[in-house]
Amino acid sequence: MTEPTQQRVRELLANIIDPHTGQDLVAGGAVKGVGVDGDKVAIEIVLAYPASGWYDTLAQLVRDALAADATIGNVSVSISSRITAHKVQKDLNPLPKVKNIIAVASGKGGVGKSTTAVNLALALVAEGASVGVLDADIYGPSIPRMLGVSGKPDSKDGQHIEPKLAHGLQAMSIGFLIEEDTPMIWRGPMVTQALTQLLNETNWVDLDYLIIDLPPGTGDIQLTLCQRVPVSGALIVTTPQDIALLDARKGLKMFEKVEVPVLGIVENMAIHICSQCGHAEHIFGAGGGGRMAEEYEVPLLGSLPLDIHIREQADGGTPTVAADPDGAIAASYRLIARKTAAQLSLRARSKSIQFPKIVIQNT
Repeated sequence: MTEPTQQRVRELLANIIDPHTGQDLVAGGAVKGVGVDGDKVAIEIVLAYPASGWYDTLAQLVRDALAADATIGNVSVSISSRITAHKVQKDLNPLPKVKNIIAVASGKGGVGKSTTAVNLALALVAEGASVGVLDADIYGPSIPRMLGVSGKPDSKDGQHIEPKLAHGLQAMSIGFLIEEDTPMIWRGPMVTQALTQLLNETNWVDLDYLIIDLPPGTGDIQLTLCQRVPVSGALIVTTPQDIALLDARKGLKMFEKVEVPVLGIVENMAIHICSQCGHAEHIFGAGGGGRMAEEYEVPLLGSLPLDIHIREQADGGTPTVAADPDGAIAASYRLIARKTAAQLSLRARSKSIQFPKIVIQNT
């Protein structure tokens, strides 16, 4: 009886398309090792993004693909993730102890951007990443209440502040430094300076991703922040409503202007299902996020419902992914998180650590 070859195994693995990246496992470089011993095959797969919730499904996809070859008997599959730092805007250097910064933005307020940012961060934690969240909305910080934490942060050395810990997240916000009902009557330069300090003077601990919840809009503050903060990629949150989409397009254009890649669009409040009768209704219109994604050739990472539990859980200090980790909505957030990180994994890696160039000249 003939035995399988490594080449044959790789051919079969090339038939498996990763739904998060759109690439097959071999072309995407996820197959790190193939071992063949008689009819026994051992596969090592290393994903470039966190996806612990998908490991079992992927392992079964591998076994099903290899079952097509009768010469293959026992199949052993090892799956892990290795997250690397990716390129940021030119002239900026990545933050120490932070591999990647992802900005979550919207063109206008009221579209659920902060709720999406917090649940995205929690979903990345659930998928196995080390994650922090920075509340960049100086005028209206909401992250402290959403995470259920308060009080001034500690400082061990008198120069850096320690992030607050909540639900497995490292968090920082101006809301930890002021009273909840204190208005921030600051002009733009003071706001950008305060945010830069919060970012650089927080003692982040070995983060794979730092999620920055940007203030709504596309004005001077947002543009300045995007020029000063080393961002690896951005996420646009919108509702299907035409007016929201108009402003979301401005947010997308802003990131293009500062050379930050847009990883995709999240359509929030896409559909409302009545908690009493179960009737489904597109209150803010239908398909707007998909049309915008197609127009600008960026992925639609997912659609989220208008659900009273999302609001109640965020207001209560335990967002949906933490409050109901096995629920359908948490599963949607985790899928969006995997797709977001997977899209970032397709981008160029950071070259902040480089070997010197060797130039040979005729003398």
